[in-house]
Amino acid sequence: MTERRTVLSGSTFEEQIGYARAVVHGDGVHVSGTTGFDYATMTISDDVVEQAEQCLRNIGAALTEAGCTFADVVRVRYLLPDRADFEPCWPVLRRCFGDVRPAATMLVCGLADPRMKIEIEVYAQRSAR
Repeated sequence: MTERRTVLSGSTFEEQIGYARAVVHGDGVHVSGTTGFDYATMTISDDVVEQAEQCLRNIGAALTEAGCTFADVVRVRYLLPDRADFEPCWPVLRRCFGDVRPAATMLVCGLADPRMKIEIEVYAQRSAR
């Protein structure tokens, strides 16, 4: 039987909507779309770069709990309501993904809360290294 377990971040959204921050399924780790909320305080910065940094901290915590790191990420999706906000985030994103070079997509779309300026989703393969 393939292992399946959930990783919860403590975000109130997980309970309200009914999802997990991440699902470990076998060697795969599916990390939900993650925004720039600080889940301990349920606050979010107005600055897109600060939101991207918090997204990556949230994702990093989920990956660690799932038994992997950013080095195991093979797919990333960036979702932003305003395409002009993407380029200012590049240096932050490059710090996590520049050496890893996962397959990536950026989509312009509405997000669940107007305060959200970026959402990041990743898929990691624990046996990728």
